[in-house]
Amino acid sequence: MAELLRSLQDSQLVARFQRRCGLFPAPDEGPCEDGAAPGLGHLPGATGKGRGGPAHGLRRVTASQPGVLWSGSWVRPDAQLIKPRCDGIPHGGTRMTCNWNTQAHVQKYIVKNYFYYYLFRFSAALGQEVFYITFLPFTYWNVDSYVSRRLIIIWVLVMYVGQVAKDILKWPRPFSPPVVRLEKRLIAEYGMPSTHAMAATAIPFTILISTVDRYQYPFVWGLIVAVVFSTLVCLSRLYTGMHTVLDVLGGILITMILIVLTYPAWTLIDHLNSASPLFPVCVIVVPFFLCYNYPVSEYYSPTRADTTTILAAGAGMIIGFWINHFFQLVSEPIESFPVIQNIPPLTTDMLVLGLTKFTVGIVLIFLVRQLVQNLSLQVLYSWFKVVTRNKEARRRLEIEVPYKFVTYTSVGICATTFVPMLHRFLGLL
Repeated sequence: MAELLRSLQDSQLVARFQRRCGLFPAPDEGPCEDGAAPGLGHLPGATGKGRGGPAHGLRRVTASQPGVLWSGSWVRPDAQLIKPRCDGIPHGGTRMTCNWNTQAHVQKYIVKNYFYYYLFRFSAALGQEVFYITFLPFTYWNVDSYVSRRLIIIWVLVMYVGQVAKDILKWPRPFSPPVVRLEKRLIAEYGMPSTHAMAATAIPFTILISTVDRYQYPFVWGLIVAVVFSTLVCLSRLYTGMHTVLDVLGGILITMILIVLTYPAWTLIDHLNSASPLFPVCVIVVPFFLCYNYPVSEYYSPTRADTTTILAAGAGMIIGFWINHFFQLVSEPIESFPVIQNIPPLTTDMLVLGLTKFTVGIVLIFLVRQLVQNLSLQVLYSWFKVVTRNKEARRRLEIEVPYKFVTYTSVGICATTFVPMLHRFLGLL
């Protein structure tokens, strides 16, 4: 079993998958400046036979171990080559210090099969923020708020567990070389488990489970769509070089366990919007406590910020559900109703109405996000006596967590309460 796990965690397995799909690293550009060895690259901390931590922003790295291995320092053909400044070269027992700027580091690669390239780049986007901020609100505004409520709660739970597990386990991402990495923002995060795989498993299967007794459609076809969606996103994490096979399988397994364990409580969870007036207080306090006490990392990575965004948005949406029920602002569909014989066909009028509601909602959410973010940053900067527009200060715990939490809680409340009210005011029903 141990040997199997090691083989599934092998970076070479990911590299072979990339090669079969037509993705290859470009040849080395040769020696870098200041006498550094060729191939010196963007994974500081990698030592021995591929051991090390993920890369991060500007950092001074010291390596004195024999046989230091570094990833390739390449950029794409259309980007400017940024080479690291080094004080020495990796050699047995030789001390070497380098300054790294991973923001400018993008690996150069060769694509020989553009079908797989565009397919998996699109599939990777299905597990990123751009998908969440479009699909989840669209589902709530246009499809079924009952299904959407369950989907949002399970999504928040799954993503929080995955994000925390990364910073507890601290397993590195696949090493480059041999792997080609296509996403530089997430390099600073750890790999196990793949939260893309977790979200891509949680979202379609939660929808499938929640609609099977609510709408009449061929269950087999629904299952096929869920499996295909999840599979494409999971394979995209291998193609982009961001996860090992074990990371992906671990994410799928953890999500399946969470769905099985929480399914008996889904009905109870869905009725939280009818809880007592003190319920919103708990929804605010508990997630904020979890974000503020997020596992400490040796260096900065976007994991804590992303987790705060997810929990805050989830808290805001749950509070919005409570506000809708408590003040009877929006009429919610009852939990059970006669099974619809056929899902209504998509007509031009329905499509136009849905896109109009979505556009109006996204514009309002964007305005609220910008307003609350600017105000909260101004207050926090003034409170902690930080220079305005100091972007580095945003990474401080006492600033990053409060401003993101306030911002995205407001966004969640807006999406579930004020946007539906605006739709009703404009006659978009």
